[in-house]
Amino acid sequence: MADPQVDTNKRVAAEAAVNEIEADMIVGLGTGSTAAFAISVLAGRVRAGLIITTVATSYATELAARAAGITVVPFADIDYVDLAIDGADQIDPHFYAIKGGGGALLREKIVASSARHMICIVDDSKPVPHLNRPLPIEVLPFARSYVSAMITALGGDPRLRVDGNGTPLLSDQANILIDCAFGSIADPPALAATLDAIPGILGHGLFLHEVDTLLVGTAHGVERRERKTNAA
Repeated sequence: MADPQVDTNKRVAAEAAVNEIEADMIVGLGTGSTAAFAISVLAGRVRAGLIITTVATSYATELAARAAGITVVPFADIDYVDLAIDGADQIDPHFYAIKGGGGALLREKIVASSARHMICIVDDSKPVPHLNRPLPIEVLPFARSYVSAMITALGGDPRLRVDGNGTPLLSDQANILIDCAFGSIADPPALAATLDAIPGILGHGLFLHEVDTLLVGTAHGVERRERKTNAA
C-alpha cells in the first residue's frame, strides 16, 4: 500500500518541476510513479492554456500524456529537448543516479542526454550517501547468458526481471531486463565504463552526467539542489 506522505512528497517535487516549463518548450516526460505526478500536474497547465510539445520515454508515459490532453510527438523526429523531467531510484551527492526500476532506462537515458536541462524529481527517501540498489541493465535477449556471466565475474548478482509467472519482462524495445546487485557501488563511473564495454548490454541504469537539478519533495516542502560545476 502506498504511503500517503511519500506520494505527497513526490507530488510537490513534480509541481515544482512542472512550474519551470515555459511556453513552446519541447519537454521530455519520464517514466514511473513520480513522473506520473508530473504528467498530472502538467495536464492542468495545458488545460489552462500552456502550449508545449512533449516526447515520452515509454509507451505507458505516452498513453498517460495523450489521455491527459498533452501533445506527444515521436522522439525519432526530435534531436533535442529543452527540459527533461524524470524520477530516480537513488541519487548520491555527486548527482550520480540509478534509474530503470520502471524498465525504461534506455529511452530515459537517450531523452535525458538530449536535454538542455534535466530536472530529477524524487521523494526524500531517494537521496543516499552511496548508490547501493540493484542496477537495471537492458540486454539483447541473444546475449542473456553471456552478459549474466560477465556481471557475475564483476562481482555482481544478476537477476532476470520476470513477472509473477516467471515470464521475462521486456522493455518497450522487446529486450530483457536484468537487475544486478553490486552492493555499495564504490566507483560508479568505473562500473559504467566497464558495463559500456560489454557486448550485448544495450543500456544500464547508471546516470552519471544527465541530472542538472534535483528537486526533493519532503514533508516541509521542496529542497532544490544543483549539480556542482566541478562534479565528475
